[in-house]
Amino acid sequence: MKIYTKAGDKGRTSLASGKKVSKANDLVDLYGTCDELNSVIGSAISFLNSKSSLTEPLLAVQHTLFELGAELAGFRQKGEEVSIIHQGDISLLEDHIDGLSQKLEVMRSFILPGGVQSASMLHLARTICRRLERAMVRARESEVGIFDNSLTYVNRLSDFLFTTARYANLEEGVEDIKWTSRTKKK
Repeated sequence: MKIYTKAGDKGRTSLASGKKVSKANDLVDLYGTCDELNSVIGSAISFLNSKSSLTEPLLAVQHTLFELGAELAGFRQKGEEVSIIHQGDISLLEDHIDGLSQKLEVMRSFILPGGVQSASMLHLARTICRRLERAMVRARESEVGIFDNSLTYVNRLSDFLFTTARYANLEEGVEDIKWTSRTKKK
């Protein structure tokens, strides 16, 4: 099977529902951003050390994001109008956040994105996740069917990515970069 179909050469593509749309369509942008997020998380994983406790939960997120991308592209189970994302998916993220946070130093200031490569990539993933969230809210306001659980999951995912970025630094013995105001008097 060839990887290219030539079907999109004129700037059109098919949604999961089979509907043909412009590649500039908001839904195409949504699932494209979800795919971008998934790819950056994959890059972050590639920078983790082989013993990192973050690999498994991040891989699980990648699998969930792949399904969310299909949902954003219009895929629905026959006769069902419910999200692929369940409350358990959200609770799992919250459990991971709580567990990792117990091992992290309490934040007493804002931190800058950075540290080891995996942490930097996880911070980048967090910002893409927030962009996806904003796009989902815009789509919902335009009366595109965005499920509550999907939006909640993406919101919680950005918190998870922030926490994993901090934890990736901790695993490597690198301190978070604390933000200091340039306007503070010396």
